[in-house]
Amino acid sequence: MDLFSVIASERRSLADLLEDLTPDQQEAQSLCSEWTVKQVAAHLVMPMEVGLLGFMAAMLRHRGNFDVANNALARKQAQRPFAEIVEILRDKADHRFTPPGQGPEAPLTDVIVHGLDITTPLGLTHHVPDEHLAVALDHLAGPSPKTRAASRQLNGVRLEADDINWSHGDGPLVTAPARAILLALARRDAGWDQLTGAVSHRSS
Repeated sequence: MDLFSVIASERRSLADLLEDLTPDQQEAQSLCSEWTVKQVAAHLVMPMEVGLLGFMAAMLRHRGNFDVANNALARKQAQRPFAEIVEILRDKADHRFTPPGQGPEAPLTDVIVHGLDITTPLGLTHHVPDEHLAVALDHLAGPSPKTRAASRQLNGVRLEADDINWSHGDGPLVTAPARAILLALARRDAGWDQLTGAVSHRSS
């Protein structure tokens, strides 16, 4: 699987969905507590517009705080008209930025998870092929120090999707649809609440 081609496909697919959103939908709260739907979309185009040097400069301005810098840059991009954000996502879908020390699995996971951040609260259906979901699930469930923080509450269990052929880990069984597991691994309550089995609620 050519992951960069997959990333481009997912970006274009999401852009097709976004272009039909109403102004009220654009300003709706996403699953990201800090961001509206429009701000999530702006975050997705931020690497294409700002680049690594721009992000490092933002980190310096915000005393090395990644989250604060990321939030500030997303909000700045969100000042653009929504149609312009969607067009950037589509036109620059082939952009090959990856976070330092990570491969294409990271931006693929980013676009899939943030697509769910947008579509889930809006009650919209957005098709993501099973094999793309599996790559994102493997990325967040894996042992990498860069992703471990997202999944630390699900260590020591066997995660099993009940709608696609995917599983991970050993221990007491936890099942849910693949999208719910992905959201739980990304620390979204909307996913955690759908888990059944050894984990029934999200610990603080």
